[in-house]
This record gives sequence, structure tokens and C-alpha cells, in this order.
Amino acid sequence: MASIHGGQHYFECGRDDCKRNCQFYCNSCHQPLCVECRDDHIKSMDTKSHQVVLYRDRKRQLPVEECKIHRPNHIDLHCDECQVPLCSKCTTTLNHRGHTFSDLEQIFAKTFLLYQNEIAKIQACILPTAQGLRKEIAEDATKIRKTIDGIKEFIKAEAKSVKSMVDTVTEEKLKQVNDMEQSLKEDLKIQDETVECYINYVYDQNKKFHGYLSSPNIMFLISTLSLDSFKIDPIPETTKPVPPVYTPGQYRMDDVTKLLGKINLPVTKPEKREIKPMESASTDLKFKGRQSKKDREKSDMKQTLSLSPSVTKVREYKVPGVFSACHISLQTFDELWANDYFGNLVLTDLQGNLLQNMQTTDGRFEGFHTVAQDGHLIFTDKMKKEINRITLENKIKNFIKTDDWEPLSIHSSHINGDILVGMTKNEMAKITRYNKTGKEIQKMQQDNQRETLYRYPHFITENINGDICASDFYKLAVVVVNKFGQHRFSYSGQMTGRETPICPCGIGTDVLGHILVCDAYSKTVHLVDQAGKFLRLLLTPQHGVEILFSLCIDDDNNLYIGQDNNTVTVYKYLQ
Repeated sequence: MASIHGGQHYFECGRDDCKRNCQFYCNSCHQPLCVECRDDHIKSMDTKSHQVVLYRDRKRQLPVEECKIHRPNHIDLHCDECQVPLCSKCTTTLNHRGHTFSDLEQIFAKTFLLYQNEIAKIQACILPTAQGLRKEIAEDATKIRKTIDGIKEFIKAEAKSVKSMVDTVTEEKLKQVNDMEQSLKEDLKIQDETVECYINYVYDQNKKFHGYLSSPNIMFLISTLSLDSFKIDPIPETTKPVPPVYTPGQYRMDDVTKLLGKINLPVTKPEKREIKPMESASTDLKFKGRQSKKDREKSDMKQTLSLSPSVTKVREYKVPGVFSACHISLQTFDELWANDYFGNLVLTDLQGNLLQNMQTTDGRFEGFHTVAQDGHLIFTDKMKKEINRITLENKIKNFIKTDDWEPLSIHSSHINGDILVGMTKNEMAKITRYNKTGKEIQKMQQDNQRETLYRYPHFITENINGDICASDFYKLAVVVVNKFGQHRFSYSGQMTGRETPICPCGIGTDVLGHILVCDAYSKTVHLVDQAGKFLRLLLTPQHGVEILFSLCIDDDNNLYIGQDNNTVTVYKYLQ
């Protein structure tokens, strides 16, 4: 029965007079159960063999439908030959004699689950991806408009520049012509002045000669003939000006076009937009929303959080189905994966309920599994030299082949979703980076002096600044490189003042960039800053922990510790 209290909707337990919130479901009697009633149900002699599961994993009850031939019998079987639903009485008829039949409820449950999965794919992947494509197309349209506007502005700027150069050259040409004109005019003016002087001289001579003629003294007139003044100076020479000649420029429209640059579309095949793989629908929508909210809060969190003076134990629980917690990976905020050294790998909630289990090929004392950004579990198979992931249908799907390298440890980046894999071959070791599709994009094997970086990187993680931190079992050190694969430092425990080196195991980083690493030798957790400086021992045997194997940190900055037994303990160390 559904109930609403304080604006919150939940399902009540199906037991009589029990109004508690239902969390479990009995597939055998189709009854929702609370925690207390679940315990009573599995202890009862009548129902202890029933299949009790989490409510979300319940088998859907077959809708009641009467057989059209044998009323009031209900349809509850399926004829495999005729592919029709029928009742138990139909199986005795001649039409179905000798046929095989299946439980219709199981078929219905499987069909229901398939459609649920398809709905999950639509809601979690297909619809968001399609909507994302529309958004991307709109963003591309905006980018194209900005690009075109930019090109237009460049063309106008080029035209303005060309016009400015044309104006400058025009002014220079006109000045040149003006200078030529001025020079010619000055030359003509000089000639004009010379001729003008000569004309005045001739007028004077003419006047003088007329005076000679008008004189009554004949002897004076005759005597003037012997004088030099009788001679008239010749007309001065002048030259005609040579005007400048203009030769029109030789240009065509193409010349102007070249001045303003070229516009063309690159001969490039358009890149296909990325479409998210359908398996990504397995990511829990609520969890993803919560994660993105956490991501938005991380920068604010970093400003307010600091190391607490003491470590507080929050809770402790047993992981069912394993003998130890050699490595743990958080699936959601209330579920985690854990494995032991016998090859058992299980998914459990924080109440210690077993949700899923599988057997891997070999026992592993390595960080060989991680949860990717899309919610899939990714794990390495050292024997088959491959990396697998678990799909929505809980099927193991090969993801990456590592050729002749044995994959040891793996980590999914919270920054960009890249997959970091620590691997070995013979006496060599390296860390390889793959993108989310499984394509190799980087490998880290040697430092700048061509010295070997790793010998056996059996646990690996990534810091908030992109540094890759690896616990190396044979080097007895935490080896840290930056995102480009350049060696930054190696932490081997010297800074603690102990003579015994550390045996680094599980490793993680927090929102402040601290590096946390388990030391199997001293049963402690070391806290180191981003530069490799030892800060303090965060956990020691005085905190009541056994041999420490693994650790991880959730979005609420809780520290999860996996121990040599099947205990996981949660601590608070930031405030």
C-alpha cells in the first residue's frame, strides 16, 4: 500500500497492521516487507525458503486475466510451441497435447524487466543524448554565427586597411603632381620675367631711337651710328615646358579580391557527433543527479573543509560473501563493491545486504575494479589480459585487450572519465591511460632520465590536480606523476621517522588533494599532501583496525576502510 506523509511518498509493508516503510519484497508470495517483517519472514518455517529481495529488484506479479475458454481459470502458463498464454486446463486439450509450457509469470517478469531497461535507456541515455544533440547543434549555430560575423569584420577591416592605403598613395601621387606643377610654373615664371625685362629694354631702345630721329642736329644723329647703343640685344631664348605624362595603373578585379583575402570551406569530412553508448543507461538517474550536485559543491567544500583534530568512527558493517575486503569501490552513496583473495566479488549496501555476487578468475590483492562515470563496474582479468565491464543486464562484456601485458590495478578518473590501468609484463611495468571508449591515449613507463617508474603498481588513483598516484608493492613506495606522466615524487614513509619502509596498499585522494594510503606493515593509514609531504598517521592500531588493505572516500568525505577480515569501517576525518 502506498502512503503519503509530510509530502513524501513511500510504500508500506504488506503485513497486517504493519505501517512501516517497505524495503524488501517476497517474490514467492508477492508481498512487500519492511526490515523487521523480512527477518520474521525468512525465519518462519513456512516461508524460510521464499525468495526475498530488495523492493526495486522484485519480480513483477502477473496481472490477473481469465482464460477465455475455461472461465474462471486464470491464465498462468505459456505454450512454447504455439506461443500463446493459457490456463492449466488448456494444457490437457488436444490442441496442446505433447507441447512444452513455461511459467507465464517468469516470462512476464523478464519482459517487464526488458521494458524497464528500455525505459531506463530512454530516460537515462537516449532522450538526454538527443536533447544534448539539440543543445550542441544550437551551440554550433551560435559558434557559426560568431565565426561568420568575425569573418565579416575581418573583411571590413581589410577593406578599410586597403582603402586607407589607397588614400595614402593617392595623396602621395597628388603631392607628386602638385610638386611637378609647381616646378614647371616656377620655370615658366622665370622665363616670363626674362622676356618681360627684354620687352621693357626694347621699349626703351625704341624710345631712344625715336629721340635720335627727332633731333634737329644732323651731326649728332650721324655720330650715334658709331655708338654701341645702336646695337639691340637679341631676344632671349626660352624653352617650352615638358608636362608630366600619367600612365594608368594595370589592375583587375582579381587583384582587388586578392588584397581582401580568400574565403573557402575546408575540405574536411564533418566530424560525427558523439552518441552515448546505450549501456550507459545503467547509471542510476538519482545517483547521477546527486553526483553532479556534489561536483558543483566541491569547490565550495574545499574552501570550508579542513583536517579534524581527531578521527571519528561513523559506522561498521560486515560484507557478506567475502572473507576479506582486499579492495573496495563505491557504486553509489549507499552501495559498494568488495573482493577477497579467493576471487569473490560482491555488491553490498551499507546495511550489509548482498545485492550481487560473481566469481572472478583468480584471487586478487590488487585494486582491480572501479566504477566508471556511467555507473558500470569495470574490472581487470589478469589471466586473460583484458578489461571487462558489467552491463545493465549483468553480463560481462570485454572492454579493452591489453595484449601481452597483465593488468593489475584500474581507476576511473572523476575528472574526465579516462581509465587508468597499472600493468606488468615480465619484469617491466607501466600505467596506461585509455579514454572512455577504450582507446589508448597515453602510457607512463619511464621518467625524464629514462629510469623505470614502476615495478608492480597494484593500487592506483588520481588526485584533484590530475596527478596519478600508484602504490608500488615492489618499490615499497607511492609513485606520483603529473597528468603528463612526468615524475613528481615518490613517498616511501621516510618522513614518518620510522626505519621500516611502508608496504603501500589501498590508496585514495580527497577533496583537499590529500593522498591517503594504507600501510600493511604498520596497520596504519598515512596522510600526505599534494607535494609528498607527510602530514600525519590518520589511522593506527589504537583505532581498533586490523590489517588494512583498501580504502576509498565518498562524496560526503567519509573514509571507508577495508580490512583483512570482511569488515568495512567508515570514518570522518574532515570538518
